[in-house]
Amino acid sequence: MLVTRAADYAVRVMIHLATTPPGERISLPNLAESTNTPNSFLSKILQTLARAGLIVSWRGNEGGFEILPSGREATVRAVIEAIDGPMFLNVCVTTGKGCDRRKRCPAHSLWREAQDQVVTLLDSASIADLAAKASATEEGHKSSRKVKIANVSAKPTVRIATSKKLVKRRGRSLKTAR
Repeated sequence: MLVTRAADYAVRVMIHLATTPPGERISLPNLAESTNTPNSFLSKILQTLARAGLIVSWRGNEGGFEILPSGREATVRAVIEAIDGPMFLNVCVTTGKGCDRRKRCPAHSLWREAQDQVVTLLDSASIADLAAKASATEEGHKSSRKVKIANVSAKPTVRIATSKKLVKRRGRSLKTAR
């Protein structure tokens, strides 16, 4: 099973939308830029997510895309299946008739177990939880950038190794280190 690029982009968009406050709308160009998704491709994905009842689109100057409560509560599996349809690792684990070798195939139980584990994992990951992780990661990234900027203003200590001696430079003075 391979998650399609469209499903991957859909999960990215849903997580990004879930990081915004309820009622806030984001334009298509801003969504495309923040999720690194091509505009034309993203437009089709957003239409599908809207038809699935996970987001709503608004027209006009104040328009854009807004995540619905059902979208915040959705699981990653629900988003993937909204785009790609039902997920199956192998034809023998589909909900329909499936494979006619099912009863005598030694690999069937392996496929069933793998299918169940993938579904369980994707069902356990909600868009809201992933958005909270994304927000925490972004906050941590912002605070580490502030520390880096603060450290830039301090006078740096540079050590230059030469073949005979180590020279230490702090500000304007040069000293020989021993």
